[in-house]
Amino acid sequence: MLMLGTGTAAAQTAQMAKISYSLNNAGAVNASARPLGNQAQVPMVAAVQRVVASTSDMFSNAVGAVFGTQKQSESARIIREASWLHTNGWPLYALVDRYSASAGPELNEQENCIAVAIYHEARGESLEGQLAVARVIMNRAASGKYPPTWCDTVKQPWQFSFVRNYQFPYTDTNSASWRKAVAITRLATSSVVPSLTDDVLWYHADYVAPSWGRRLTRVEKIGTHIFYRA
Repeated sequence: MLMLGTGTAAAQTAQMAKISYSLNNAGAVNASARPLGNQAQVPMVAAVQRVVASTSDMFSNAVGAVFGTQKQSESARIIREASWLHTNGWPLYALVDRYSASAGPELNEQENCIAVAIYHEARGESLEGQLAVARVIMNRAASGKYPPTWCDTVKQPWQFSFVRNYQFPYTDTNSASWRKAVAITRLATSSVVPSLTDDVLWYHADYVAPSWGRRLTRVEKIGTHIFYRA
């Protein structure tokens, strides 16, 4: 079981688990037992349900206090859950399947720019190759050598061939390729799955040979893309 929030929230969750166990095993009580005197029996199941509901509300409030908003809480949950799953052996394809477009909060504007770049630059690549493209975009924005936001980095003139006059072409958001791009973006921006190091800022397809590639240090080839650092 994954726990979120403060120590108080974790304690409340443990209490919920104990109460839920009691509720699920309430039928195991000896039916032949009789109360002393004429005192009416307490409807135990209903009473336990009320306690579970109350404790659940307290837990939700505690999580809200930690993360501020529901969306922030959901994003934090995905990060913690994905990190735990990856640490415990989930491969990248399984994480992508779990965190595709239909699972989790919507991407914000900056995240969406990364997903669009993955879709147009690398949808035919392996998931590892798509993750590497996302990483290059993030590395560039953090390097001080390129625009400081992910969207401005992607839209910078003469950098990504699919961009025309700062505009993105049509993206089929109902496609499997888009769902994968969204999942890769979530995993990349959460730094859940290791990929390229922070100093890798360039890549090109293996069927071209740009002159700038000779001035850089080749790091790795993933699919049809060759990645470089200075």
